[in-house]
Amino acid sequence: MQAMDNKRQTSELERVMDAFDHREFRRTLGAFTTGVTVITTVDDAGKPYGVTANSFSSVSLDPPLILWSQALTSSSYPAFRDCERFVVNILADHQVHVSNQFAKSGDDKFLGIAVRTGLGGVPVIDDSAAHLECRKVAAYPGGDHVVYIGQVERIHRSAHRPLAFGEGRYMVTFAHDLGEARGAANGSANGSAGSATNSGIAALEAVRMAGAALAETCERIGQRTLGLAVWGNQGATIVRWEPSSQPVSPYLQTGVVVSLTQSATGLAFAAFMRPGVVEDAVRHELGLRAAEGHPDEGQFALRLAEAREHGMARAVGCAPSPRHKVTVNAFSVPVFDAQGDMVLALSTTCEAERLAPDWDGEVPQTLRATARRLSERLGYRGK
Repeated sequence: MQAMDNKRQTSELERVMDAFDHREFRRTLGAFTTGVTVITTVDDAGKPYGVTANSFSSVSLDPPLILWSQALTSSSYPAFRDCERFVVNILADHQVHVSNQFAKSGDDKFLGIAVRTGLGGVPVIDDSAAHLECRKVAAYPGGDHVVYIGQVERIHRSAHRPLAFGEGRYMVTFAHDLGEARGAANGSANGSAGSATNSGIAALEAVRMAGAALAETCERIGQRTLGLAVWGNQGATIVRWEPSSQPVSPYLQTGVVVSLTQSATGLAFAAFMRPGVVEDAVRHELGLRAAEGHPDEGQFALRLAEAREHGMARAVGCAPSPRHKVTVNAFSVPVFDAQGDMVLALSTTCEAERLAPDWDGEVPQTLRATARRLSERLGYRGK
């Protein structure tokens, strides 16, 4: 009877697996973002072993138990199968190289990695976000893996931010909820000074969050150059570039103050910042251009109206850019804080032949979606 039940269960499992392949299963699991750990141990001869794993989870607070799983085909499986103790080293966001090194096979995994000796002689990786020194209390079969249960006997937490992994790539972590103190006004007694303080904090948070999202966004828009800009004391200022694997030019610089009337980034600030902040600067720039023989004949007002209609600014190149030395097209989208103030511009610029000027193209729409998510994380609820 038991044999028949096992046969039915095997048949059912095969039917379910026929509905999707292992690659699809792995991709689906990748939607669950995890931390990254390196599990270390020693064998009876004192030889150290280590393996990168993101299959780590807490189990119980009382007693303090954790689990992780290891492939039966891993070269270090016999060492972990027979060990009495192991350490879970939770990697920090500057330790991608540590993760990569322990993910490879070989006998030199600890080469160049700073460690110290923990309980039972098990190596503890220095400078990690945290570590848990554990006594192995159980091991259970789990298909092509084995699941280890460890009782935590000593812990340490550093000030480093943890490394994350999801969708097949490394990621960095940042707070999702900024909290009421950062998004709410400080009260009428503080007046404009309190508002300015909140705006400055929101801008810092926006730069931090947008910076963390740049690499992924760059990949999603086809390896086109991305830039972040804020409103500084000299105007719209580039504070960071994500040059991509195909940078628009070798002339990318931070700290550059861009034109409010000619660049997509500057136009985004002119279109979406509070008028009192940018009006004088725009008038000054238009006046300078007129004195140089380039008077505005209503084109700037049309471009502003166009930007506000589409929720983003655009610059279409007709000649080589003085900065990049090639003809470029560009889009720039605004990011707003909880009060509805623009705190950041997210911009892409690319050779004209690689970036169509179509407002509804995939690249500008991806930028707009990214800016919307960043704004929502800053507490913006839209209009």
